[in-house]
Amino acid sequence: MAGLAASGSNPDVDLLYDINGLAKDAPHWFDRVMEFVGEYGLLVAMALLVLWCWWSLRRRGGVDVASSMAAVVWAPLAAALAVLVNVPIRGFVERPRPFRAHQGLDVLVSGKNDYSFVSDHATITMALGVGLFVASRKLGLVGIGLALLEGFCRVYMGVHYPTDVVGGFALGTAVALLLSPVAMALLTPLVGAVERSSWGGRLVRSRSRSAKGAIVPGARSELAGAAERDLAA
Repeated sequence: MAGLAASGSNPDVDLLYDINGLAKDAPHWFDRVMEFVGEYGLLVAMALLVLWCWWSLRRRGGVDVASSMAAVVWAPLAAALAVLVNVPIRGFVERPRPFRAHQGLDVLVSGKNDYSFVSDHATITMALGVGLFVASRKLGLVGIGLALLEGFCRVYMGVHYPTDVVGGFALGTAVALLLSPVAMALLTPLVGAVERSSWGGRLVRSRSRSAKGAIVPGARSELAGAAERDLAA
């Protein structure tokens, strides 16, 4: 992999220079914005999107709220697991950062001394986006869109090759999707137990939704008795 990147005649390197070249022509303030967005901003946005998904599902309620909430819980767990899987991959491939092998790149963030393949940022954001897609199609598509933007930013900043980003997308998607059946089988009963508990029920279902769907013991029989008395009268 590193040998392939050392050559300037392959599409990976050509696309790297094309995208990173946009940073040279952009205003200084725009580069600073892209630096913040690509390094921190989109990760924060993904975290807020997960919280938004949890809040909306909690307010909506429904009979399948436990399975939907389990998918929300799985999204950050999938991202964390994907990053752990990436640790041995980076050590095995040992691909240096692009600015160490190529001259003339406009590097927007310093201190990147670890290996390049695969991109942690791309892995995390795509795992979160795909995980959210299981819980909410609409918010999942938003998350996947943010992940694609994250990948563009990493190449724009000069800290990753395009294939680093594609590899991160593939890794995040694979972990979030392939392990989803097992994760849902384990997490759904756990979330259901939390929903039924007195201390954690509000985390899964809002009080208004719980009260609306609650059935008071004896209420049905009292209503039926009242109806019979009215008919008899």
